[in-house]
Amino acid sequence: MTSLQAVYFDLDGTLIDTAPDFYSVLNNLLAEHGRPAVSYAAVRANVSNGARALTELGFGLGPEDDAFDNYLNQLLDAYAGHLAVDTRLFEGMADTLDWLDQHGLPWGIVTNKPERFTLPVLEGLGLATRVGAVICPDHVRQRKPDPEGLLMAAGRDGVNPVACLYVGDHLRDIQAGKNAGMATAVAAFGYIDADDDPRGWQADHLLERGDDLLPLLKTLTSGSLA
Repeated sequence: MTSLQAVYFDLDGTLIDTAPDFYSVLNNLLAEHGRPAVSYAAVRANVSNGARALTELGFGLGPEDDAFDNYLNQLLDAYAGHLAVDTRLFEGMADTLDWLDQHGLPWGIVTNKPERFTLPVLEGLGLATRVGAVICPDHVRQRKPDPEGLLMAAGRDGVNPVACLYVGDHLRDIQAGKNAGMATAVAAFGYIDADDDPRGWQADHLLERGDDLLPLLKTLTSGSLA
């Protein structure tokens, strides 16, 4: 890639660990309905697939069931009131964002998480005034793996997509990054399904831990940052 101009992140499972809050919200809702709790491991494995997947997990219903939308909406409303309670940046990400800020490199978010939840989470974590472009599904016609959101983010930040890195924990993230012409990195520490092999996603880089990202960024910018 050419000299790095910006870094973009997927949100859940990449930049921040939201599984603890989803775990609390889902099990509280299940308890209200007299249903058994689900394990933290099961919740974590389904977070990247969104609230619909968590509704299926907890209530054993599919979208075709009459009660599905009601439970889904209850889950979303409950989550909206429990944002950034136990959600945290993944290990190493605070130092990475500090380093990007110190070197004047823009960083942003391109996520399939709706704006209704994304902006309050960023606010709650103290990131809202630091982040550059934030692109949610509300802002695009096509979700990832379509590159629309990433290209929109680069346009807003005034950077060349081919000089950007996109970090994500799902195959669609890597596909979106490639479709946008960006370099890509897999957050293998994120919400990877047990049946998935991120090493087969053909990303440019694989991050075993969150604190692997900063050394990578220093390598990518070696000689270009004085």
